[in-house]
Amino acid sequence: MIVIESDSDGEWDSRTDWHALAEQAARAAVECSRYGALLDSALGAEISVKFTDDSEVQALNAAYRSVDKPTNVLSFPMVEPELLAPLLEADGGEILLGDLILAHGVCAREAAAKQIAIEAHAAHLVVHGVLHLLGYDHESGDEDAEAMEVLEQQALAAIGVSDPYAVTEVQT
Repeated sequence: MIVIESDSDGEWDSRTDWHALAEQAARAAVECSRYGALLDSALGAEISVKFTDDSEVQALNAAYRSVDKPTNVLSFPMVEPELLAPLLEADGGEILLGDLILAHGVCAREAAAKQIAIEAHAAHLVVHGVLHLLGYDHESGDEDAEAMEVLEQQALAAIGVSDPYAVTEVQT
């Protein structure tokens, strides 16, 4: 079973149920991955999602990645990728798969630039981050990047979010 814990600070609009968004997007990502069986597993696999501000993400990015600027989402896996497959056979227990941290300002700016709702962009970032927690890596080569992109598209389609990689034609 997948357990999603989440927290959102004041910059994230209180009219949106960010916990429900995180849960829906995270479950969709897991289901589309090679670890979909975790959804029905006796193992309690937890994912923590924090919706926060740019300054907190910048501090974490600087401390853990030596990049002194905010980014849209940070993923902190707690399980080595080679240890994920054996978890599918677990007959109980609990494990923390990892933490995701989303930066409001970066997300809002990117959503505005793409002319999409911040909720759709945040759902994409949660899906993307969960896939990182599950060992997927778009920076290890074109083939891996394409495979991860396909999983993101499938997960987002399952929750009614448009393909973030679709190229829209410009009318002239």
